[in-house]
Amino acid sequence: MKVLLATEKPFAAKAVDGIREIIENAGHELIPLEKYTQKSELIEAVAEVDAMIVRSDKVTADVIDAARNLKIVVRAGAGYDNIDLARCTERGIVVMNTPGQNSNAVAELAISMMIYMSRNLFKPGTGCEISGRHLGIIGFGNIGELIAKKAVGLGMEVLVYTNEVKERHKRWNTTFSKDKLYSTCDFVSINIPATPMTKKSVNYDHIAQMPYGACLVNTARKELIDEEGLIKALEERPDLKYVTDIAPERYEEMKEKFGDRVFATPKKMGAETAEANINAGLAAAHQIVEYFELGSTRFQVNK
Repeated sequence: MKVLLATEKPFAAKAVDGIREIIENAGHELIPLEKYTQKSELIEAVAEVDAMIVRSDKVTADVIDAARNLKIVVRAGAGYDNIDLARCTERGIVVMNTPGQNSNAVAELAISMMIYMSRNLFKPGTGCEISGRHLGIIGFGNIGELIAKKAVGLGMEVLVYTNEVKERHKRWNTTFSKDKLYSTCDFVSINIPATPMTKKSVNYDHIAQMPYGACLVNTARKELIDEEGLIKALEERPDLKYVTDIAPERYEEMKEKFGDRVFATPKKMGAETAEANINAGLAAAHQIVEYFELGSTRFQVNK
């Protein structure tokens, strides 16, 4: 089988070496396409392959239709909104993600963002400590739970929003009310996928309830935030802050209006650690091998 490694934003060399070893030891061929700049390069490369590993690369309908033999796509990471699931399903192509492999990197970034904003972006002036502050978590999967554990280690009080209390929630303070979470937490961390139900779900009514000096933290997707509502809340509440790993559409306008109260990383940094890079890449390679050898679809997301 031919396996395309399509990464506009390449893996670390160690990750690529590991992926190659896993794929070739299983008797398959690895075809790397790194640092490509044109979509046409991806369309050409995918034409004859049986499997594909991607990171944040856009696997759109035209890419899928160009892949005559494609049977499986694995997104090396948790989110998969860069892949046209409906078209893959129509074609009978299995789509998987690699949940948990980037989780610690994203959780560490979320905590560091809270500290960064609390310390005035490390500029001169008196900041505050996060110890003793209340942290609300929306989205309690692998990332959310790791953020909670790290926050407790730093002396924070954690409140988790959930629709139903499951086993993993039982050691935590939970609430069924988003209003309670937003109105009582100094930090709110957003860790949910972007779906038709969740897009723009973080809105003015929620943000405006946050306590004095509160900070909204987004390491998930920019589509989750209602930017009009965010801007309105920041205009009305000069004490509020917003920090994100995904620059908003109106980021330049926000920086001009709100200065250091708003900060976005220059490029999505959640999974940008050597460890996450390697973990996700190797997991993707193993999942492809297991799919071809055992028919395993354990992490399929387009069932």
